Amino acid sequence: MNLLASPLLTDLYQLTMLNAYYAHGMRETAVFELFVRKLPPNRNFMMAAGLEQAVDFLEHLRFTSEEVEWVEKSGLFPLEFARHLEGLTFTGDVHAMPEGTLFFPNEPILRVTAPMPEAQLVESRLINLVHFESLVATKAARTVLAAPGKLLVDFGLRRAHGAEAGLLAARASYIAGFAGTATVLAGQRMGIPIFGTMAHSFVQAHDDEVVAFERFAETYPRGAVLLIDTYDTERAAEKVVALASKLKKRGIPVKGVRLDSGDLATLAKNVRRILDEGGLHDATIFASGNLDECRVRDLLAAGAPIDGFGIGTSLVTSSDEPFLDAVYKLQEYAGKPRRKRSAGKATWPGRKQVFRQYDAAGRFDHDILTVESDVQAGEPLLIPVMKNGRRLHTAASLDALRRRAAGQLAKLPERLKPLETAEIPYRVAVKPALRKLADEVDRMTGEIPALCK
Repeated sequence: MNLLASPLLTDLYQLTMLNAYYAHGMRETAVFELFVRKLPPNRNFMMAAGLEQAVDFLEHLRFTSEEVEWVEKSGLFPLEFARHLEGLTFTGDVHAMPEGTLFFPNEPILRVTAPMPEAQLVESRLINLVHFESLVATKAARTVLAAPGKLLVDFGLRRAHGAEAGLLAARASYIAGFAGTATVLAGQRMGIPIFGTMAHSFVQAHDDEVVAFERFAETYPRGAVLLIDTYDTERAAEKVVALASKLKKRGIPVKGVRLDSGDLATLAKNVRRILDEGGLHDATIFASGNLDECRVRDLLAAGAPIDGFGIGTSLVTSSDEPFLDAVYKLQEYAGKPRRKRSAGKATWPGRKQVFRQYDAAGRFDHDILTVESDVQAGEPLLIPVMKNGRRLHTAASLDALRRRAAGQLAKLPERLKPLETAEIPYRVAVKPALRKLADEVDRMTGEIPALCK
């Protein structure tokens, strides 16, 4: 049994609300939208990811007999509630931004239109999936912008918060532009290119560092990347140069070296000099070890001759900003628009669409947020992906998603590409039609509205 596909992978209050909806016959159509309220500090954009996993979850949503039996015996619900769950599936529609799309605050990334019990039940898992992959894709995209043309590899599995997080981080970072991952299962299951070098333990297991290098190169004769920082990094680079001439006579090239500790900028410059003086001009330098997009940027700005980077902990945990303010809110029920007005958490009501406007150079200029029926010029970002509980298209290939993400980053205004918060943020214009609908909802309920900004 796949525990990650279980509808019980949710918050208890989703089930308590389902019970209440069934008890009072509230099964009319509901519209929920998943969006992010605000950008985290030092983020000028976000990148959507996780849609494929969300659609797969919805398409296969159902309670097993064992799960229904557990609900019956839990003592938390009346016995008749379990009967409602026996045949429950997702029968609704989904509109969403394609993965790899850049988005901004208050823009719906995903919209669910379904009978209220179905639309409510899926909230927690949808946020869980879309939030995490979008978080990592955004982090990875920042690294791609900081290191154009460099080989970037996900090294994060061992520090990820669980196996699923490690796999989905490999996927999200690949969509955002990373070259691949060190996680083997992501290669086998998803077709993501896998990369690896050697471990310090392999060097330590030998009495002689050169013997370790030679044996590893013999084992992987098409071009080994040798880890040279176990003891003395620069001395190890000299050993690699001496060994390379011996290996060359046997038709074994040294593809490159890896640095994993120390002053990477200084070491990379010194190692590059040693390799070049030894005739290893084509040998690359790959760096890892507690790196993030800021350290990568600073290393390159300092002139470090590093050809590629392995990014681990900071990527899979988005360590500087480990969450997005992602929410899934009711916008319509039984044909009537709905709106939350809590202070600081007010929402725009109704089914919405985002229209992207471009400038004369083809870059993003601003977005328009309005009700779905208020068609505007520009590119509509939300597209239909599910109808009556079934996907409308085959899953997009990861290569296609990578191309979309690369195209999006290429069209991003230059002021939004740096790692620091832009002085002039991206503009999302709220149209009068949406403001008018919010006013109508407020008058209908007779409440004093909270401001939506």
